[in-house]
This record gives sequence, structure tokens and C-alpha cells, in this order.
Amino acid sequence: MAELKEADAVQQLHQEDVDIKRGDAGDSPSAGDQAAEQPVKTEAAADADADAKPSTTTTERHISIQTKLEGLEVLVDLNGAGRKSCPLCPEEKFKACYSHKLRRHLQNLHWKVYVEFEGQRMCICHLPCRNLKPSPSGDQASGRHVAHYHCVVCSVTIARKTDMVSHLKRHVNKGETEASYSGSSDVPFDEPAPSGQAYEIMKELGTNVQLLPNHTTPQKSDTYFNRKMKTNRSLVFCSLAVLAEERNPIECLDAFGATGIMGLQWAKHLRNAVKVTITDISDTCVKMIKENCELNNIRVDGGSRGPRGPDGASSEVEGSPIATVEVAKMDANVTMHLWPFDYIHLDPFGTAVNYLDAAFRNVRNLGIVSVTSTDTSSLYSKSPNVTLRHYGCHIVRTEYYKELAARMVVATVARAAARCNKGIEVLLAVALEHFVLVVVRVLRGPTQADESAKKLRKLLHCQWCEERVFLRQGTMVDDTLPCNCHGSMPGRTAVQLGPLWCGPLFNTGFLRRMLSAAVKHSMDDIQPLVKTLICESDCTTFKSLVHGPSALTNQVECGVVIKTLQSGEESGPAEQSAKRKSGDESGNVVKKMKSDASLDHPPFYYSIHRHSIRGMNMPKLNKFLQYLTEAGFRVSRTHFDPTGVRTDATLEQFKSILTKYSVPTYTNANATQSSVSNKVETL
Repeated sequence: MAELKEADAVQQLHQEDVDIKRGDAGDSPSAGDQAAEQPVKTEAAADADADAKPSTTTTERHISIQTKLEGLEVLVDLNGAGRKSCPLCPEEKFKACYSHKLRRHLQNLHWKVYVEFEGQRMCICHLPCRNLKPSPSGDQASGRHVAHYHCVVCSVTIARKTDMVSHLKRHVNKGETEASYSGSSDVPFDEPAPSGQAYEIMKELGTNVQLLPNHTTPQKSDTYFNRKMKTNRSLVFCSLAVLAEERNPIECLDAFGATGIMGLQWAKHLRNAVKVTITDISDTCVKMIKENCELNNIRVDGGSRGPRGPDGASSEVEGSPIATVEVAKMDANVTMHLWPFDYIHLDPFGTAVNYLDAAFRNVRNLGIVSVTSTDTSSLYSKSPNVTLRHYGCHIVRTEYYKELAARMVVATVARAAARCNKGIEVLLAVALEHFVLVVVRVLRGPTQADESAKKLRKLLHCQWCEERVFLRQGTMVDDTLPCNCHGSMPGRTAVQLGPLWCGPLFNTGFLRRMLSAAVKHSMDDIQPLVKTLICESDCTTFKSLVHGPSALTNQVECGVVIKTLQSGEESGPAEQSAKRKSGDESGNVVKKMKSDASLDHPPFYYSIHRHSIRGMNMPKLNKFLQYLTEAGFRVSRTHFDPTGVRTDATLEQFKSILTKYSVPTYTNANATQSSVSNKVETL
């Protein structure tokens, strides 16, 4: 009788699960009516099932997969009299017992030893669902059964809990969840899926994009989207907005579209000032980008890229698309080799060195190339062999490793531009936790290429005191470092790093116009970062930031006059485009640049915590900056390190001022004791 009751309970539980899935499916046809019971799979087939595309039919879940403890207890009639067997253990492992003992067994073993996934608990199962594990003698018949878990998605059985967690992660990476098997989210990909089913709608900077469930995993997903890169996208947008003020319209390229969020933001906010092209090599990404264009009322131009007229999109009519975006399925290198652009943004997964040659081949004069590198392991000295292979640089871990990474990326970009007889001027270099962003302006001509190549130098770094200095050609290594560590310390203390970019990393005029664009488009989250960059480029702690148009006209960048468009003025195409100075005026600008070369921000920075003195309380950072300024040094904070100080003082001078204003730790204790003693005497 007990066995009949157990069989009825199992059948009732399976019927409840089918009813639940039918209720979740709503109006869509239920997959439970067409499901056929599949045999339980072995662990050897786990990897094959993980790689295969799941079917849309639903298999009956195993009795070990429950949502509540009552689901386990209902498998056995615990209210009845007599001894009862555990439904998840064989008779030889757990003998039949009374209800109170069986209830404790289910609670303490099966319910507490589990793997949870989307509200479902895959409890430990001891039934002979798997092949017997062979005994040490090789006799399989005399072996023992292995405890295991049943996957809620594909019904595979896996013994280890950690292996089951990894197995579920592979399902999530491919977008295969329990819902994808139940048929509740069976929506064709060619049509936009309604919100709340297969896609997630995300809004950033007024732009809506659809995201697949596996959008957070770049290794498995084509439509990768990283929410933490919002700062990167905002900085790139501001740099493009600045270029749109110089010439109008400009042709810009988002070479790695993925979801198309960046190119859609360009088209939606800059409208007729830009002609956006989004490319990707994946069919899935191209379909997703086109769907996101429809979601934002942007017309898609998916045909062959023909010559575009000088005029922008058609006049805005109520109900018509607000912008036009060209979407193409093409490799990034092929796209950049075929057509010229004014603005190119490279943001591949990992390093971008494989695309730099193609980017500088057809970029227009005075155009901008922005490069985002996310291979932080090689940039931040965690994989030096990969760094040498990709960037051709030798680096070690230092206190200024983030700026070292930025200068290494700029050096790689400068070499790629020089191979195309082009020079660069660095407008912006940002290194944060997840990425390194470099924005450069392209200057055509072998003379500009030679000037950029001269700024690639080796860096001499002392591993003991962290003093550093750029080497010049023909300089003796032993007499270059100002520190005396090589004479007082045994062994070799200095190493050569690089080659690195030794020029400035910021352009103040360009950053000011970026700040104006951030204010204009209500990007409040990056305004503090841009202000920090402006102060860092001038190496000052205080800077009056003017947002008016008077501060944004006729910026001089690397001997080039950049004329911006004024509101209310109509200028011809020749006046809208940037022009290079010629004749005596250009020579005067070069002379002025040489005289103002000392105004460039000093390279690298010092960490106040790295050089603090043991047993001394160092001053507050803002106070210490004031002390350095009073000593006659240029000083500013840096975005690379919250405790970093960028100054033109040497390390010895830096340490001397830090020591001068540091207070011994025991001074405060003596002062408190004297004050307490004085109070006692008065009493």
C-alpha cells in the first residue's frame, strides 16, 4: 500500500508541475501537452547537452527538484502509520523508518543540500539514476551509487555541486533557462520580442536598447552589453560632439556595434550633424541593431554604402524617423579599408591592436580616432608576456601602473599612425578600473609622423624607491636617475620599461569643449571626471571652468586652429571645417608651442600612501597639495589614483615636504595625556 501511495504522490506532483508551467505560459500554447518523457542522462553527456541548442518541449522534472519543503514531504504520506522509505534514497542507504525520523531526514539532508536556480531547488538525490561507480577492484556490480543533482534545465545528472553550478552558468551564458524549455518565451528572433519575455529593455542617455538574457557574458554572447562602461560611452559621445562643432556633417563609425547602443546615441542626440555607420560581423548583432533602431524611431539604411550627399537627412516631419543609421554586416578592418571616416571608435573585446592599421589608413585629416582597450590583465602588468606580444612593451607593476597602461596604448597608436605617414595629438587618455580610453587627433604628413615618433622613449624605473625618468637617445643609464639607490643597494635596482609615450596625455581646450557638451546633453555623471581631467591637464588644484561660447572658439591644438560653429551664424563648408595655419602664422604658432612646452603637465604621479613614513601621521591630501603649492611646485590630483599627486617636484623633494608636515603618532597620545593631567590638577 505504501508503494502505491508513493506512486500516486509522484504522479500528482508531476501533474502539479505541468499545471504550473501551463499557467506561466498564459495565452501561448503549452509545451506540456507535447512533451515526451526523456530518459535521465549521464554526466558524460553533460558537455554535449551544454553545447547543443535545447528543444522547445518540456521534460518532466525529477522529483528532487522542488520549490518548497512541502513538495518533498508530499512524496511520502508522513501522516500515515508504519515505516516509510525515503523517496530520494535507496533502501540499502536509508532504511524504512517512522514519519518523524523520515521528516528530519528530508529536512536535514535533501532540503539543505541543494543547488538553487531561478527559485528551484535541485536537492541531492541518492537514487540509482546514474551508472554505478566502479569499485577499486574494477567490479562495477559491487560498486556504490554516487549522490548527484538533476539539472532543472536539461535533466542531466552531475555529482559535484560546483560542477552543477558551472553547468548552470553555461546555460545562462547561452540564454538557456527553464523558461526557454517551457515554451513561455518562444518568440522568433526576427521579430522584436515583447518586454518581460526573452528581451530586456534598457534605457541609457535617452536611448532604448533590447538585451538578450546572456548580454553580460562576452565569451558566449554576440550581443554583449556592459553597464559599467557607461562612463566610456559618455566620454566618447562628448568627444564626437566636440568634433561635430568643428565640421558638419561628419561621418562616424562604430566598428563593433554589438547592441548598437553607442551609434544610436550618436544619431539620436546629434541628428543631422553626424552620419552614423554601425558594423558588426555577427548576424545576431546586426538583427539586434536593426530592432533597436526601430525601437528608437531611427531609420535603417542597410543597403550597400554609396556616396552620401552633403546634406543631412530629410526634413523632419511629424511621424518620420528622427535620424538615419547605416547598419552593415562586415568586418571592421574591411570597413575601414574601404571607406573614409571623420570619427572612428574601436571597442573590441580585449585589445584593439589588430584594428589600428586599418583605422589610420582612411581616416580623414584632423579626424579623431578613439580606442577602448579592455584587456586590463595585460595593461595592468598582470600578464607581461601578453603585454610584450600585443604592445611590444616591457612593463612591471608600479605605483603609477594605470598611467603606464595609458602611455603604452598611446605609443601603440602612434606607431600605427606613423606607418601610414600620419602623426597624432593626444586629446584624452583615461584609465579606469575596467578600461583604458585613448582619443587622438590625426595629423597627416610625414613631418607630423616624425614628431610623434620622437615622443616614444624608454622609461627608467627604480624598483626600490619608484623614481622614474624618460631616457633620451645616447643617455647613460647609471647617471640618469636622480636617486642613489643603485649605489647604496646591492644588485640591480633600475629597469627599462617601454617604449612609452612621453608627451602630454590631455588637451585642455578639447576637454573644456567636452565639458560644455556634457553640460549641454545633461551628462551629470561624467562632469566631475571631466573637471578633474581639466585640472590635471593644467596641473593645478583650482581652475575656473567657463561654459560660455567665448571659451570655446578658436582653440589651438598642435599648430592647428580649430574653428567651432557659433549659434545663430551661417557659415559655409569651408569655414566649418578645420583649417591648418600656413606661412608665418603657422611658424608663430610653432614657436609659441615651443615656448609653452614647459606648461605641459608633468608625466606620472606619486602616491602619498606609497611614500608615507612609518610611525608618522601624514597630512590630509588637500592640505598636502597646499603645502606643495606654497613650496613653488605645480600640483594637481589625478583621476588615475585617488591618493595620487601629479607634480613637477622630484621624489626627493616630494618626500621632504611630506616628512616636514607629518606628525609622529605618539604626539597625539602625549597631548591627550597632558590635557587629562591638567584637568585632574584643576579639579
